[in-house]
Amino acid sequence: MDFTSPQFWIALLQIVAIDIVLGGDNAVVIGLACRRLPERERKLGILWGMAGAIGLRVVLIFFAVSLLAVPYLKIVGAVLLFWIGIKLLQPEPEEGGHHIEAGATLFGAVKTIIVADAVMSLDNVIAIAGAAGDHLGLVIFGLLLSIPIILLGSQLVIKLMDRFPIVVVLGGALLGWIAGGMLVSDVAVHDAVMAAFPLAKWVGPAVGAVVVVVVGKALAARTEARRAPVLQDLAEQSRPGEPPHAS
Repeated sequence: MDFTSPQFWIALLQIVAIDIVLGGDNAVVIGLACRRLPERERKLGILWGMAGAIGLRVVLIFFAVSLLAVPYLKIVGAVLLFWIGIKLLQPEPEEGGHHIEAGATLFGAVKTIIVADAVMSLDNVIAIAGAAGDHLGLVIFGLLLSIPIILLGSQLVIKLMDRFPIVVVLGGALLGWIAGGMLVSDVAVHDAVMAAFPLAKWVGPAVGAVVVVVVGKALAARTEARRAPVLQDLAEQSRPGEPPHAS
């Protein structure tokens, strides 16, 4: 891919969308990890935590780019992206989405940020590597773009996703699109797939997007249906003047 190629600009837009959709939680984690620190140490914790998290992300993303060239590993990455996309469409846990222990010391807060970011950045790294293909410049762009999004834009992104649920659905579809493309482009199966079905490079991503949205929405509906009786009981117990149900 080069600057004059439509594939380059499509990949660029995909990477921007990936960073926006998957980068939203990182700043929340940083804030939670540093919330018990004094004001002066809190700023240091945020800076050192971000520095460590960025360094870790650099290592992860370059390993991901190298590994995606190994036969069958794109298929493994695609399966992981399918799972991430479906999980993205699920409702938040009833007790809240974040379980981050606040650090009592500067070192503890920085360690918490780096460990949490290692787990949360894996999806971002694999998705960027899959969208960028072999273009190292796009990989670096995706990494650099994630930094201001984490520092400045994540709260705005979370509010946007809460207000417009379609943003989350489109994000899940995008991950499914990339995963479908990775499935048919793995070096172990690419030649055979293209020989048997030349349109696979377009049909594969489209099917992947549909699978993530359909499966994700179906599982989300089942979760909501399972929660409904519990929420109804809680609402009835909280009504004034009514005794709680006997257990």
